[in-house]
Amino acid sequence: MEYPEQVRIVEVGPRDGLQNESMSLGVETKTELVNRLTASGLSYIEVGSFVSPKWVPQMAGSEEIFTQLPKGENNTYAALTPNMRGLDRAIECGVKEVAVFAAASEEFSQRNINCSIAESLERFTPVLEKSLDLGISVRGYVSCVMGCPYEGPTDPQKVLNVAKALLKMGCYEISLGDTIGVGTPADIERLLAVLLGQIPATKLAVHMHDTYGQALANVLVALQKGITVVDSAVAGLGGCPYARGASGNLATEDLVYMLNGLGIDHGVNLPKLISAGDYICEKLNRANTSKVRHALI
Repeated sequence: MEYPEQVRIVEVGPRDGLQNESMSLGVETKTELVNRLTASGLSYIEVGSFVSPKWVPQMAGSEEIFTQLPKGENNTYAALTPNMRGLDRAIECGVKEVAVFAAASEEFSQRNINCSIAESLERFTPVLEKSLDLGISVRGYVSCVMGCPYEGPTDPQKVLNVAKALLKMGCYEISLGDTIGVGTPADIERLLAVLLGQIPATKLAVHMHDTYGQALANVLVALQKGITVVDSAVAGLGGCPYARGASGNLATEDLVYMLNGLGIDHGVNLPKLISAGDYICEKLNRANTSKVRHALI
C-alpha cells in the first residue's frame, strides 16, 4: 500500500477545539497555547473565529491573540470568518488566511447557522471575493460529510455539490468534516470514490471526529487515496454542540504517532506536542483524551 511522503497537519485545537469546550479561557492562555503548538513544529494553526462573543464566548479576544502572534512566512495562522463582518475584523488584524464553513445537510445548516445550504453559499460569495482581491487565501469546510444528527447518513453527491461550489468560489482546499464522528473506513471509501472522480486529492483534506473511535482508521483510508492534509486538535479537544454524544476531534498526538509509524514526514515534535496538550488540559480542568499521551507519559 502506498502512502504520501509528507502530510500537512492543520491544527484546529485553538479554534474548533476550544470553541466547543464549556470553559472560556483568557487571551494570555490561548496565545500561549498557540505559541506552544508552533514550538512543537506545527506550521498551520487555526487560531480563532471572528464571530460574535455573545454567541460563541469561547472565541472572545481573537483580535488580541492575532496581534500578539509572530509574523513569519513559515507559519500560517488562520481564522474562521462566517460573514463580511468577521472578515473585516480579520483583515484589521492582518490575518492572511481565513476559512468558511458550509454543511452537506440542510437540517444541520438550518440549526447551526439558521439558513439553507444555498443561502450559506450566497453569504460566502462576498467574503471570497473580498478575500481574494486582498490576497487572502480561503479554505472551505464541509460539515456532516458522512452523517448528520438530524438527517442520518449523508449522500456523497450532496458533499460533492457543496465542495464544488466552494472551489468554484475560490477556496483553494476543502476540508471534509465527519462532524459527529459516525463514519467508518467503508464510508470514507464511498465518499472519496465520488469526490475524487471530479476533485483532485490535492484539493481535499479530512477532518475526523472520534466519537466511535474511527478517526485514525478513516484518516488512513484518506492517505491511501492520496489525500495529504489532515485536520486534528491537540489533546482531542472539542466536539460538536449540535450533535449529542459527539466527542472531540482526532487528537493530534495520536495522528503524529501513526504518521511516525508509517514513515510519513510531518515536522512535529511529539514530546513538545504532548506538553502543549497537557498545558491546555490543565487550564481547562479536563482530561487529555490522546491515547498516545497516556501511553507515553
